[in-house]
Amino acid sequence: MGRSYFVEEAVGQYLSDLSAKSKKIITGLLVGQCSQQRDYVLLAIRTPVKEEESNSSASHHTDLSNIDEEWTAAHARQVTRMLPGGLLVVGVFIISVPELAKEIQNILRKLLFAVEKSVARKRLWSISEEDVSDRVALHLCSTTKKILCRTYDVQDPKCTAKPADWKYQNALSASWLSLECTINVNIHIPLPATLASHNLEKKTRNGLGRWAQQIEEAVFLINGQAREEDADLLEGQKKSRGYMPSATRNLDVRVLTKLMQSTNSRSTATVQICNGYINLKGALKCKAYIHNNKPKVKDAVQALKRDIINTLSDRCEILFEDLLVNEMPGKKNSEREYHILPCRVFTSIVGSNVLLCDYKFGDETIREIQEHFLDMMDQAVQSDDLHIAEEINTVEVSLTKEFQDNTQPKQVTKEMLLLKLHQNMGMVIAVAVAISAIAFSFNYFSD
Repeated sequence: MGRSYFVEEAVGQYLSDLSAKSKKIITGLLVGQCSQQRDYVLLAIRTPVKEEESNSSASHHTDLSNIDEEWTAAHARQVTRMLPGGLLVVGVFIISVPELAKEIQNILRKLLFAVEKSVARKRLWSISEEDVSDRVALHLCSTTKKILCRTYDVQDPKCTAKPADWKYQNALSASWLSLECTINVNIHIPLPATLASHNLEKKTRNGLGRWAQQIEEAVFLINGQAREEDADLLEGQKKSRGYMPSATRNLDVRVLTKLMQSTNSRSTATVQICNGYINLKGALKCKAYIHNNKPKVKDAVQALKRDIINTLSDRCEILFEDLLVNEMPGKKNSEREYHILPCRVFTSIVGSNVLLCDYKFGDETIREIQEHFLDMMDQAVQSDDLHIAEEINTVEVSLTKEFQDNTQPKQVTKEMLLLKLHQNMGMVIAVAVAISAIAFSFNYFSD
């Protein structure tokens, strides 16, 4: 028996409108939530048209060569950044004429695996055994309006297609639960003197990876209570046939992280000479959603954990991209430079209580955010519907770094733009670490 997809009725209308407006092949993403019992689709998003394609009238509606896997995968990565916890790209769709039905199935399969590879590449958390790895491939015939729905296991490159049910439902996510929390971060990432410039980004991600592991092991209190993982999330809360009062739809969560882990094994101090460091400090507003079909505590907590990890990782990546594009060569280096991470902006999906998000730098306008939503999500957002979750100066990054190379000409690289040069900082940090290690060793052997 195949999987069942419960789909927001607005998705059906969106696909129908796309089919009526254009005779060309249209590809896009399906966004929703997966669970062991059933899957949900809340949003369909067409793939943005490339500029060269929009300016060209030579492409034919039957030309499959115009479907670009890399372009679709890059779009999926951008869309994933704009999804709160619990939501993900659950599949892809293609709208075409019936003559291409056989060829389309092979293309859908390739798109699914390309999208999964792109999304998973920057992921800082690991897939669990309970994660659903099936993704949906939907083909809509623009002539007959017939829908063919199949699934593929994206964790199995040799998998074959399985049939699936596609069922529309009104107000699908109107009574979904949301979990919210504010988490303070203070992450210190040392940068070794032996670190090559091309490995700098990897070192930064490793530092975030260690912090992500702390979040994975943290204790989550839901409305002030520690709950059993397998317990019903709605246990003890009254609800009536598919509807939950707004007062109980929002669950407040507190995160308790472990400062250190005790161990019985003897540890040794390691002295590492560093040329600089990265410090991430501030507060993050996090949000996740979970379906209302007998949700478990562990599913809700997992969705929120992944939102916490994703939102910080995405903000750092967006900041680094911005520095690479906008910083000018020849700028005088300073001892320490502060950068403000972009703050989170939320807006609702039409006809749903679920919110999408984007990230805004302090000098960006609301108009720019609206244009980004339209480009990436194909959603027209009103300025009054945009809600900034955090203060502009909530989260900051302190960047310090030294690279010295007297034999090679100075070149502006991505790493030099991200982490500014700082003379002699490495020596100061190395001396401080060495003194701490000596003091630790003295006390240890005295005991």
